[in-house]
Amino acid sequence: MLYLVSTPIGNLGDISQRALDTLNQVDYVVSEDTRKTGMLLKHFGISKRQISFREDNEERALPRLLDLLKEGYSLALVTDAGTPAISDPGYLLVRRVIEAGLPLTVIPGPTALIAALVLSGLPVHSFTFRGFPPRKSGARRRFLAVDQDSPHTLIFYESPYRLQAFLADALQVFGNRPAAVANDLTKMFETVYRGTLADLIEVFKKEPIRGEYVVVIAGKFTGPQTA
Repeated sequence: MLYLVSTPIGNLGDISQRALDTLNQVDYVVSEDTRKTGMLLKHFGISKRQISFREDNEERALPRLLDLLKEGYSLALVTDAGTPAISDPGYLLVRRVIEAGLPLTVIPGPTALIAALVLSGLPVHSFTFRGFPPRKSGARRRFLAVDQDSPHTLIFYESPYRLQAFLADALQVFGNRPAAVANDLTKMFETVYRGTLADLIEVFKKEPIRGEYVVVIAGKFTGPQTA
């Protein structure tokens, strides 16, 4: 059985009892970063053999993981934080497991995109998650333009190195829509900045930029907008 185990996005108190029980009982823990997962396991007193499963070794690792599952071993897939396969390794493994007719299940838990959405103050009844945008401005603007006329609230992940450039491109493509930027979710210094895209650009000219960010932008016609 393959278990897709959600882990905390910051606060270790958010791990579920079911996740802990699963990590305790499986034969192997399949980890995006064995060092980070090792610290998590140690914190909860769990000792398990780990198998590395990163974006750059997914294809190479898949045959071994499928062989272990076929031999009857149980595996728990975890990523650095949050729910596996959401902007993290996991999708290819899930597809291959399904194609092989092998059993799998999910242990649900924290996901940064949902936490940011509900804290944003923007409409939550219909939303589109777009993950990490392209790194270069031209490709990023084309990526954003796909949702230019979408009425759904839009959610993006972004690194600290490109946050300001992303906000500038979003303003150019969408106009000055309401938005929110969330940082350090569930941690001691959790912060959510709210305003228009132009407001947020000014905020991050002064605020230190570090850690991963979730950017939530109102869809078209969901709030006041100016060109």
